[in-house]
Amino acid sequence: MTGTATSGTGSSGTSSSGTGSSGTGSSGTGTPFTRIIGTSALVVTAWVVVSAFFITPADAQQGDSVRIMYAHVPAAWIAYLAFITTAIASGISLARRHRTLGFDRVAGASAEVGVLFMGLALVTGSLWGRLTWGTFWQWDPRLTTTLFLFVTYVGYLAVRNIDGDPHRRARRSAVLALLAVLEIPLVHFSVVLWRSLHQEASVLNPDGDVRLDDLMLFTLFSGVVAFTLIFVWLVIHRQRLAALQDAQLGAGLDAAIAARRAETVA
Repeated sequence: MTGTATSGTGSSGTSSSGTGSSGTGSSGTGTPFTRIIGTSALVVTAWVVVSAFFITPADAQQGDSVRIMYAHVPAAWIAYLAFITTAIASGISLARRHRTLGFDRVAGASAEVGVLFMGLALVTGSLWGRLTWGTFWQWDPRLTTTLFLFVTYVGYLAVRNIDGDPHRRARRSAVLALLAVLEIPLVHFSVVLWRSLHQEASVLNPDGDVRLDDLMLFTLFSGVVAFTLIFVWLVIHRQRLAALQDAQLGAGLDAAIAARRAETVA
């Protein structure tokens, strides 16, 4: 009987250990899918770095400074993608309010990653400007509108961080996101609407003429693929982390309400 009891205790201990391990594993944000995306992003990024610095030729007019393009252009495009994703998720969240916070979390995660990529676009653009114009910054229409877009989404993130009910956060953030996304066409077409020092688009220009040779174009689009994979990887992890934070906040509020009720009964 004693041996059986001991065995039962050991079995219980093993079960508890397994539960603890399972709980720890379930609290993470990684999955086989995200690991595949992360590995693919590393492989494609490595190819872009090698091709940009060692394989593609220098530009006839810009020289080696054109190599900045392989980070600058994809960063700007993915920032646009991130902010459009934020707007779409916000619109769905606003239409489905009170039903789920999932789309609001995606909107917030996408905006955070978009700000990261837009910051990268501004930094690389400033480096290119220093090499091409002789200065890091000019109050040029493209640079000014890009900076304004960046500041707008920093403000959007600040609004999201205002303390309050998650559903109220979702509503006010959604309205702001739907307004902010209207700035993207203004930024993209600023070189056409106003006289600008910034060159016109080399790929997505109004006349449809692609002004890059095949290898440079392939490397540029490889950069877009790499940054897109990084964007997806970051958004998935960030929105899962936001879900954990919301769950923790909800548990804390439930505990506070229960404590208050206990005090009232006492």
